[in-house]
Amino acid sequence: MSFEEVEDPYIFSTDTLPSDRRFLPPLANGLLGWRVYNNIMHMGGVYNGEGGRCHRADVPCPLAVRVESEEPGQNTYSMNTHTGIFTHTLSSASVSVTQSLYSHRHYPNMMVMEVLMVRQVTSEEPITVNLVGSFTPQSKDIVFESGPDYKGGSYINGKVSTAEYPGGSCPAVHLIWTPIPPTLMLNADQSQGRWGFVLVVANSLESAEAKYDESLDLMATGNLRPSHEKAWKELWLQSTVEVTGSDSLCKALIGSMFYLLSAFASINDTCSSFGGVSPGGLSNGGDGQDYWGHIFWDQDIWMYPAIALFYPKLARSVLEYRVGTVEGARDNAQKQGFKGLKFPWESAVSGREVCPEDIYGQQEIHINGDVTLAFQHYLYLTEDLSMFTEGKGKEVIYGVADYWVSRVSWNPEDKKYHLLGVMPPDEYYYNVNNSVYTNTVAKFSLQFAVELAELLQDPAPKEWKEVADQLKIPFDEEYQYHPEYDGYIKGQPVKQADTVMLGYPLGLEMSPEIRRNDLEAYEPVTDPDGPAMTWGMFAIGWLELGEAEKAQHLLEKCFKNIQRPFQVWSESSDGSGAVNFLTGMGGFLQAVLFGYTGFRVQKECLAFSPHLPKDISELCVRGVSYLGSQMDWLLRKDEVCIILREQGQTAGSTKPCDLQVVLKASGTKIPLTPGKPVTFPLEPGCVCKLVSMSFCWPL
Repeated sequence: MSFEEVEDPYIFSTDTLPSDRRFLPPLANGLLGWRVYNNIMHMGGVYNGEGGRCHRADVPCPLAVRVESEEPGQNTYSMNTHTGIFTHTLSSASVSVTQSLYSHRHYPNMMVMEVLMVRQVTSEEPITVNLVGSFTPQSKDIVFESGPDYKGGSYINGKVSTAEYPGGSCPAVHLIWTPIPPTLMLNADQSQGRWGFVLVVANSLESAEAKYDESLDLMATGNLRPSHEKAWKELWLQSTVEVTGSDSLCKALIGSMFYLLSAFASINDTCSSFGGVSPGGLSNGGDGQDYWGHIFWDQDIWMYPAIALFYPKLARSVLEYRVGTVEGARDNAQKQGFKGLKFPWESAVSGREVCPEDIYGQQEIHINGDVTLAFQHYLYLTEDLSMFTEGKGKEVIYGVADYWVSRVSWNPEDKKYHLLGVMPPDEYYYNVNNSVYTNTVAKFSLQFAVELAELLQDPAPKEWKEVADQLKIPFDEEYQYHPEYDGYIKGQPVKQADTVMLGYPLGLEMSPEIRRNDLEAYEPVTDPDGPAMTWGMFAIGWLELGEAEKAQHLLEKCFKNIQRPFQVWSESSDGSGAVNFLTGMGGFLQAVLFGYTGFRVQKECLAFSPHLPKDISELCVRGVSYLGSQMDWLLRKDEVCIILREQGQTAGSTKPCDLQVVLKASGTKIPLTPGKPVTFPLEPGCVCKLVSMSFCWPL
C-alpha cells in the first residue's frame, strides 16, 4: 500500500512552506484570527476607520515565532484539522523539536504556543534552540501603552483611533501574554522538556486578567490543550462530509469545512458577541486587503447554508449578528429616502454602510433578500420561533418587507411593480432595471414576511402581498430563459453566478427546459477567472437535471482556487484576490451538500434528490440537523441509508419531532426510529414530520 493511500485526509503536511506566505493556514475560533507566523492578528468586532475607511484593526501577535536550530535538520509542517493545531517539527541528529500553535476552540480569548524538545541521542551536553520572533507592541490602528506585568505576563492595551461612525465607540484591546525568551534549553540531565506560552486578548483589563488566570489554571492542571482538542472533537461529531473515490475532493471538503467552522464561535460559547463572517475570515481583512474584513451577502448566501444544515446554534448566531445591526440598517434606508431596513452591502459592527464605493451600497440591494432567506431557512430547519419573537428576528423580516414596498415603482404599461436602478450580483452591470435575481429574492422575502406575520398572528400590511404578487420577474418568451435584467442581450459577458441562482438557492419554480436554458445561456459567457463560488452553482443546476458528469467537470474548476499544501482558497484561480476565501469554500460545500444529495430546505420538509458522479462511489454526510434531530446519511450508487441519531443530546433548542421518509415516485412512507438504519433506493423523496399529511413537492 502506498503512502498516499493511508494518508489521513484531515492532516495537511509538507516539508516546505508555500513561497507566498498568504497561503499559510489561518488559525481562528470565531473571536481571534491569525495566519501562522504573521506578526499581526485580528479580533472580531474590532475595526478602525470611519465609513468606507473602516477595516479590521491590526493587533500585534506575540506568538509570531519560528523555531530554529544551529544544527541542520529536517522540517515538517502540518495542519491537523481534527484538532485545529498547526505543528512545525524540526528533527536533527541530537534533538526533535515540535512547535504547536492553536487558537483555543473552547476559550476564544486564548491563543497558545507549545514547544516540546526530545533528546535523540544520549549526551551530557545541553541543547539549545532559537525562538525567532518579529513581535513589536505596535499597530498602525491602535496606539498601545504598556502596563505593569500581570502574574508574570506582559501587558499592553489601547483603543482604535477612529470610530466606525461619528459618535460611535472606539473598541479597546487588552493583551496579556507569557513572555517568550529568545532561546529554549534542554539541560544536560533532561531527556525532554515542554514549554507553554499563552496569549489572551480581551476588550477590558478585568476580562483579560480573568482569562489569563483561567489559562494559568488550565496549564497547571494539564487541561489547556485537551480542552481545545475536545471542543474540536465535539464540533466534528456534529458534521462530517466525506467522499469515497476522490482523495482530492475529500480533502477539499474537509479543508473547506474546517476553515469555515474556524470562523464561527464555539457551540458551547454563550457569552461572546459574534461579529459575523467576512470573505477572508478573521485572519485577514486589514486596511486595503481582503475586503477590509467587512461582512457581505457572502455570509448569508454562500457560507451560511453549509453551517445551518448541521449547527442550528451557529446558524442562529449569524441571524443574531444581523439583528444587532438593525438600527444601522434603518439609518441606511432613511438616508436613501426609503422606509424599513436597508442592510449594508458591506457591514462591520453597527450595520451602517461601510462600502468604500457608494454605488454598491446604493444599488446592490439584493442583500436585503439574501439576509431574509437565511432567516427563512433557519425557521424551516428548526421551527424555532423564539428567534423571531424574543430574538427580534421578525423586526428584520418586516423591516425588509417595508423597504421593498417603498423601493418599488408601479409601471402602468405592464401593470407590474419594478425595481429600478440596481446592480445585480453580476457586478459588471449597474443602474439596470429589474435584475431578475434581485426581483425574485425581493418577491420571496415579501412572501415570507406575510407567512411569518400569519404564523405569529401579527398584522401584515396588504402591500406586502400586493407587491409580491405583482413584482416583475423578467422572462424571455422567445428564448424561454430568464434574462439577467431588462435589456440584457443574450451572450453578453457575466462576472459570476447570478441568474442561475434562481433555481438554487432561491428555488424559483420553472420547468427543467427553462432551467437548462438558463444554464446553457450563462455558462459559456461567465468569466472563467471570476470568483471561486460561481461554478458550484452551475454544478448544482446540472445535478438538478441529472447530469452528474457535467456538474463534476464544473466543480473541478474550483480546484484551481485551492492553494497547496494547506488547502487555503484564493478568490481567483491565479491566486489573486481575497485569501482564505470562505465564500468560495461555502459555494463548493453547497455543490456537494445540496448538489450530490439534492437537499432542499422547504416549508414542511427537507427534500432530497441524490445524484453521484461516476467517480464517487460513496458520500457520507453525518450530523444533518432537522427539527431538533440529527441524521447520518450514506449515499451509494444505487441506495441511500439514513440513521436517525439517538436523542441523548439534541442539535437545537426545539423538541425533536417524529420523522419519516416519503419517497416521491411511490409515495412509500418509512418512519425513522433512533439508532435503526433505514435503506431505500437512490431516488427523490423528503424527510418530514410523521404526523404531517401535507405534501411538500413543487407543483
